[in-house]
Amino acid sequence: MDHGHAAPQELPQQAPDKAHGQQHPLGIYFAIWGLLFVLSTFSYLVDYFEFHGLVRWALILLFMWLKAGLIVAVFMHMKWERSPLMYAILVPPLLLAVLVTLMSLESNYTFWTRIIFFGLAPSEG
Repeated sequence: MDHGHAAPQELPQQAPDKAHGQQHPLGIYFAIWGLLFVLSTFSYLVDYFEFHGLVRWALILLFMWLKAGLIVAVFMHMKWERSPLMYAILVPPLLLAVLVTLMSLESNYTFWTRIIFFGLAPSEG
């Protein structure tokens, strides 16, 4: 017998992971931590084996970028963000890296142009 009351409507069920925020397995954090430890060991070994010159700096920068990328991707949750936000955060530093590279190439060009034109290195004068 209906007394003019509407039957209660059921609320839509939310997915369990959306109800309490996004959850990630702890194993991925431990695996990344281990990988960061390995990369830090390799970075230390660059000094231990006494690499010099361009090889040394290339390896140091490679390990630095790999560690920074892992930290940003996993620990700062960038891996799970939408692509526009990822582009807004990642593109400006990449553009700065390109500009720094171009400035470095330009400085070498300027230095060698002065050497060729004047015939002396700045420290020889």
